[in-house]
Amino acid sequence: MATSARTQSDTITNKQIGQINDRLATQLRSSGFSAESVQLVLAAPGGAAISDMLAAFRKHVEANSDLIVRRSKPDRTLTSDAALRATGRNLYVNDEVVAAMPRGTGEDGETVFFRLDLSDRGGYISDADLDKEYELRGLVPEEPDTLAAVNQDDPVFADDHPNATHWKDDRGRYCFAAFDRWDDDRGVSVNRSDNDWLGYWWFAGRRK
Repeated sequence: MATSARTQSDTITNKQIGQINDRLATQLRSSGFSAESVQLVLAAPGGAAISDMLAAFRKHVEANSDLIVRRSKPDRTLTSDAALRATGRNLYVNDEVVAAMPRGTGEDGETVFFRLDLSDRGGYISDADLDKEYELRGLVPEEPDTLAAVNQDDPVFADDHPNATHWKDDRGRYCFAAFDRWDDDRGVSVNRSDNDWLGYWWFAGRRK
């Protein structure tokens, strides 16, 4: 399947600036802010409030500047175990976790992958903080059977892009499905999550 990566190459356009202004204006009109308080903010030296708004928007733009998108057609008739086996990878799984994996819906899947710079976090990220990164990008974790279909379509993808998704089971415990290659062994691991994530993983999500 085709892969597309979005990078920051062209600068923001006048049309995009107009769209931002329109959406911001709509929310400001319904904000209920006091005109007097707003005027005090606008009169403050340096335009700190506007700078803060730009910084918040920049955070979202940078979070979406390096994504990989893959399309797939998952076979929803397969059981969770069969969906993993269809990838042709060696299975390193907890059968109980596999049996309770969440399942996707629909004939077509569009999976968005992102990787995190964890240099300022000691090289690790927890599952709870990872959920915040999904939220920042307007994503939710991809369903494991859909992710399996992506790796079935392109077994080489995980060689250079080890990829994973996670979810909570019915007891609120984080679980994961991770596709990777160790030496000549292409495998998929499915289990409960006991450790933080390292920075080399590409995390799989889908648009809300």
